[in-house]
Amino acid sequence: MTPHEYLKDKKVLVMGLGLLGGGIATVKWLVKHGAQVTVTDLKSRADLHSSIKSLGSSVRRVRFVLGKHLVSDFKSHGIVVVNPAVPRESPFLKIARENGAVLENEASLFFRFCRNPIIGVTGTRGKTTTANWIYHFLKQKYPESALAGNSSDNPMLKALDELDGQSPAVVELSSWHLELLPQSGRAPHIAVLTNIYPDHLNRYKNITAYARAKANIFKHQTGKDFLILNRKNLWTKFFLNQKPKSRIKFIPFPISPFLPLFTPLPHFDLGEHNLQNLKTAALAANLAGVSWNLIKKAAKTLPQIKFRQEIILRKGGLTVVNDTTATSPDATIAALKRFSYQGQTLVLITGGTDKKLEFADWAKTVKKTVRPENLFLLESSATAKMINALNRIGYFGKTPPRLYLDFNILLTSAVKRAKILKGKKTLLFSPSAASFEKFKNEFDRGNRFNRFFIKNN
Repeated sequence: MTPHEYLKDKKVLVMGLGLLGGGIATVKWLVKHGAQVTVTDLKSRADLHSSIKSLGSSVRRVRFVLGKHLVSDFKSHGIVVVNPAVPRESPFLKIARENGAVLENEASLFFRFCRNPIIGVTGTRGKTTTANWIYHFLKQKYPESALAGNSSDNPMLKALDELDGQSPAVVELSSWHLELLPQSGRAPHIAVLTNIYPDHLNRYKNITAYARAKANIFKHQTGKDFLILNRKNLWTKFFLNQKPKSRIKFIPFPISPFLPLFTPLPHFDLGEHNLQNLKTAALAANLAGVSWNLIKKAAKTLPQIKFRQEIILRKGGLTVVNDTTATSPDATIAALKRFSYQGQTLVLITGGTDKKLEFADWAKTVKKTVRPENLFLLESSATAKMINALNRIGYFGKTPPRLYLDFNILLTSAVKRAKILKGKKTLLFSPSAASFEKFKNEFDRGNRFNRFFIKNN
């Protein structure tokens, strides 16, 4: 069945247009393939002005219900396409199910209609970097390969209609995407599960529910498919207990024949976690048909990934790193381990919105790597938990926490502090938490950080 056959003249309700671009691409794609589209969003028309404008000519064929949801819409539409921000427990989704609606999201639609071999990447940390590096390796053999998913740069449904039908497509999948993936009846040919750490516990009742959503990536795999798991991650046993039907490969794997590939490259200080991402990406690309020789050659030109421990400035002994997508304690722990090398002084900017995560291990790592006078905290709900965790281990001593309400004032103070430090120093922006109390999302947060340095340097 083609998208047009599935959607032509069907009443489709899009629940959540959003601000990141995925909802825009979804609506355009639905309109293109003949659906009768209604968009419903709790945000107002003013809040969604930029997204509505981005719909272009498609807007004339869309009915909008904004600032509210109508029960009648969930009773009368045969297909409901769900935005990632919508919780599974929404009473409106229950109404839709009770009235026979099919629930979809951009991932289930992508898998339903994609004819290219798919490499799906999920996990708590490292999935964006791993997906981008798999794509980098694939292009050495498959120039028409594609990268999509979990990004406003190339949403899945925008990419879908541009695929050549043959080359591998790499898709980054969040737990929210995976909640409805079984709806498509399909799975990636190569599924990658980088790791599981506590995250999104404001969305899931516990970490097991979160991991169960991740496990959907291999639910419909067969014996012809591959599943790459992290041997060292505590949750790998959980996934093996789900009895995957696919062929299982583990990271790390014996690498002696390919040792030059996996040693840190002179121009690119990987850090241990990125070395793991590199191994994972290389294995996935090799399983997709890229030779080890091509992978070794391409490893010399690995791209730096935006907002993922991104080095944005080197000037006068100061290195500035934008790690805005570090939205959990484990992500910042990885960044601190990477940048706290010998002879380097760390200035850390952190703080954000609580996702019901714990900060005990985070506090221990901060204590080992950042002096109290070099810690700058942005006031938010998770930040209070950070301060409590640091207080419990006697971190601050006579130095009171440097807590700021205003982002720009915080940045000005942190830069001033970094500049008076002697020797080599790194100013690391790694929030350890979500962003919603002060920013639209983590990308808005990262862009504001970058704009500050563009303006002041």
